[in-house]
Amino acid sequence: MMSAYLPYALDWANLLLRWAHVITAIAWIGSSFYFVFLDSSLTRPVDPDLVAKGVDGELWAVHGGGFYHPQKYMVAPQQMPDNLHWFYWEAYSTWLTGFALFTVLYLFNAATFLVDKNIYDWSAGAAIAAALGFLVAGWGVYDTVCRVFGQKKNGDLIVGAGLLVFVVFASWLACQLFAGRAAFLLVGAMLATAMSANVFVWIIPGQRKVVAQLKAGQPVNPVYGWRAKQRSVHNTYFTLPVLIAMLSNHYGWLSVGAQNWLVLVLLMLAGALIRHSFVARHKAGVQGRRAPWEYAVAGTVMLAGLVIWMAPAPPSAAAIAAAAKPAGFAEVKSVIDQRCVMCHNAQLQNKGIALHTPELLGQNAQAVYQQAVVLRLMPFNNATQITEDERAVIKRWFEAGAPVN
Repeated sequence: MMSAYLPYALDWANLLLRWAHVITAIAWIGSSFYFVFLDSSLTRPVDPDLVAKGVDGELWAVHGGGFYHPQKYMVAPQQMPDNLHWFYWEAYSTWLTGFALFTVLYLFNAATFLVDKNIYDWSAGAAIAAALGFLVAGWGVYDTVCRVFGQKKNGDLIVGAGLLVFVVFASWLACQLFAGRAAFLLVGAMLATAMSANVFVWIIPGQRKVVAQLKAGQPVNPVYGWRAKQRSVHNTYFTLPVLIAMLSNHYGWLSVGAQNWLVLVLLMLAGALIRHSFVARHKAGVQGRRAPWEYAVAGTVMLAGLVIWMAPAPPSAAAIAAAAKPAGFAEVKSVIDQRCVMCHNAQLQNKGIALHTPELLGQNAQAVYQQAVVLRLMPFNNATQITEDERAVIKRWFEAGAPVN
């Protein structure tokens, strides 16, 4: 009896975890973007009292009917405050809810969501192990590159180039092993894991050591501040690539095709370029220079190029002629029985949808049209190999009024 309610329970878990994940991600990204903006917008104080207190940068801002005057101390204030706010639960909660959602949706249904035997024929267990290995290995490679090259001459440039090569390789490899949507999501999860690990492994522990040294009257090791700044900057550049990789899960047409890994790379690179434009803009405003919008322009042009490259080929004369003819129930039922009913029947009703009778198909006609034709999300990962001609049959049937006799 319990197994009959399991899909229903998983749908609720999916919804609530996704809701929590979005909420915590908004909190984390919002605070991260704000502090990157703040660091780039600070000016040196001219007030002698602030200089004497050790303030290195200040900013006046107005928001919500009030004026704000944030100040930054390069090392620490002369006296540590009793109440010190730490920004870390947003990062931890985002990763925990995201991993739980990934478990419920992908790992729990690995045979359907992770494995596409047309791409790589392996067991669900092997795919799960490889997916988890992706997250661990991604952090290991990223962290090693940062520690080995970060403090060398031109370290930021070397690390940036190394990470670009690694992300391109990881995107290609994921698309050779996993179903398209899962591959896109997994690359995003790999970067998101590195972002959270930056906070958990380096940023917060380093800040705690700085606070402990200050309270003990010991000299502060500058490496903690340098490393925290380095990883925080990386996190802000990872943000837009991670978001587009996550959002791609809702747009199945992005992840189909032999060059899907290149689509993912270009989407993420465009996001990083646009993010850099905004980061550099804040600093340019303080320094009285023009805003470097060329990075955002380059990212936008890259997106426009993707739109053109991925545009479908114009339909043939035969396809146009076929599209003008309405599809009857018998024609669409053949498609539904072959491509959809195995997951939407009396015994198994994924998403609470059953399509095994004419009445149920008519009742769910709009959902079938939306998911299979408009959004192209179903069949998930195209596990049943529905063809474009068959999607066109569903379209013509629905536009003819979805007859069921």
